[in-house]
Amino acid sequence: MGRLLPHLEPDPTGAAARPLLIFAVTGMGGIGKTALAIETAHQACAEGWFPGGTLFVDLRGYDDNPVTADQAVLALLDALGVRGADLPPTAARQYDVYRALLAERQERMLLILDNASDPAQYLPLLPGTDRHRVLITSRDRPDGLPVRLIDLETLPPEDSAALITHALHYTDERDDRPTRDPEALRELSSLCGHLPLALQIAAAMLRRRRRRSIASLVTEVQQAGDPTVALDHGTLGTDQYGRSLVFRPVLETSYRRLPPDQARLLRLLALAPGAETGTDAVAALADLGSESAARLLEDLAAACLVTPVRADEDPDGGARWRLHDLVRAFAVGVVEGDTGFVEEGEAARERVLDFYYGWADAADDWLRWLPGMEMPGRFGGRGEALTWLDGERAGLVAAVGWAEQERFANTAVRLAACLGDYMDWRRYFDDWATVARAALEAARRSEDRTAEAFMWNNLGFALREAGQVAEATEAHTRARDLYQAAGDNQGAAIAWNNLGLALREAGQVAEATEAHTRARDLYQAAGDNQGAAIAWGNLGRALREAGQVAEAIEAHAQARDLCQAAGDDHGAAVAWHNLGVALLEAGQVEEAVEKYGRALEVYREFEDWYRAGQILHNLASIHEFSGRPTEARAYWFQAADAFTQADDTAEADQALAWANELQ
Repeated sequence: MGRLLPHLEPDPTGAAARPLLIFAVTGMGGIGKTALAIETAHQACAEGWFPGGTLFVDLRGYDDNPVTADQAVLALLDALGVRGADLPPTAARQYDVYRALLAERQERMLLILDNASDPAQYLPLLPGTDRHRVLITSRDRPDGLPVRLIDLETLPPEDSAALITHALHYTDERDDRPTRDPEALRELSSLCGHLPLALQIAAAMLRRRRRRSIASLVTEVQQAGDPTVALDHGTLGTDQYGRSLVFRPVLETSYRRLPPDQARLLRLLALAPGAETGTDAVAALADLGSESAARLLEDLAAACLVTPVRADEDPDGGARWRLHDLVRAFAVGVVEGDTGFVEEGEAARERVLDFYYGWADAADDWLRWLPGMEMPGRFGGRGEALTWLDGERAGLVAAVGWAEQERFANTAVRLAACLGDYMDWRRYFDDWATVARAALEAARRSEDRTAEAFMWNNLGFALREAGQVAEATEAHTRARDLYQAAGDNQGAAIAWNNLGLALREAGQVAEATEAHTRARDLYQAAGDNQGAAIAWGNLGRALREAGQVAEAIEAHAQARDLCQAAGDDHGAAVAWHNLGVALLEAGQVEEAVEKYGRALEVYREFEDWYRAGQILHNLASIHEFSGRPTEARAYWFQAADAFTQADDTAEADQALAWANELQ
């Protein structure tokens, strides 16, 4: 099913490049280690790599009574023809005979030691010669031994669906359920976590309920809450290797084998927000130091219960950690079944929420920082803060969702308040709306009107950027009314300003102009020059749309001057940008290009790729309309690159299309 087989063919380069003797296929329970080992053996023997044949022993390492090496050597000797009176009476002599027989065999053999849980099960069974090859399967990585590791991962989604389809067609080639409902098939594969054993169980369940649809099984698994419970419903027998088609006992045996500190961390990690979690966040969750948490995580990874995932943006930094969905569901079930574990989990969630709030607050300080202000702590700079926010985004959004529980509501709302500038900067408007709604509901339940107004404002901003202008206008109106009722002029200024943006987007330019004027006056009365600069800039955009271009140019110049006086380079770049648009509309093309160039330089410095793409788009248009297609094409390509870095594929594709039209 799309998996590469272990390459066991001997290296012909001789003693100078001596091949490894031992290969180990590792991975979580149910990932298909045994099936892969057996399939490898069949193919290798068919290719003539092992003319001496194959020996196979199931060590049952995760059963209640694992097979010992002393027991396994008896089975191996029996397979080699040594039995009855020929069998030596002591274990030591049995090993001697076993190794002597392998040493005498000139034809290469493959020894498969399946399902080992401890090196003590297989080390005494290793041949005393490098002529033969050994393939071990285990849920535990043998890091202490010089073996070639083959770590198995879950199947790609298309292979997961193909596995179920093939299993159904093998039984009855007329079974057209996968063709009739491919979406349900994909959803079922996802619910199985793309894990081969879970997929086989699902296929067996579908064979048993052959007159029911795939969608009906999807609904059943979803309603169960825990897929590991739903997949073990009923008696389905064994697979072709004699293994029981049950899944939860596989996880239970792995869990029971863990030392208490590792078992505790697995339970707590299952409660973490987001699919992946950084080491520091895990440390907060478990109330451990980062080094102690990292060691335990590495131990869980060696047991194939946790997967380390290194962030692409920080290849030399610390790993992030991911639980398979079915392992997470199992561990959550363990927690929910014990009142002590439940309280332990709630305390852990409280700690990680505090951790996220503290770090997100520090990151937000860096996004708002201007020269002359006190230097924020925790991060080395703005870029480092953004990198941390990018890595933890999924966890941060999920953590705010905990606001629905009273115990976490206050901190979750404060966390949400720290994420607005970041979500705006990265243009994650769907996430921003999700965060704002969760925090808004919590603020309303607690009757915190200030927080409620703040979140209405954030929600309105996200909705406007997502194209939901009417809903955005309503949200900003609610924010304004709450701020005004509380006598909070600073908050009212922000709400008026954002309301103006929504009104302008709705085509109500006169009302937008009035809103921005009110915002400007409130900011100026409060002595907030940075807020006044924003209001001047937005007022200029409204005036330009109203056809008052000269007044718009003056407004943007006011915004630029205020930003420069405050040392706000990015704000000044936005003003230069808006000034360029107004000058272009006034027919002052050369002046507009010069202003665009100033803005572009700062945008690139700040890695504000979306606005950089807008500037490059405008420059491309100017050069195209001026009859300079070569320069225009170069700007279109630069715009496409900028939009790509901003994750706006639609704008990037459009820019590329326009560039290609100029060929």
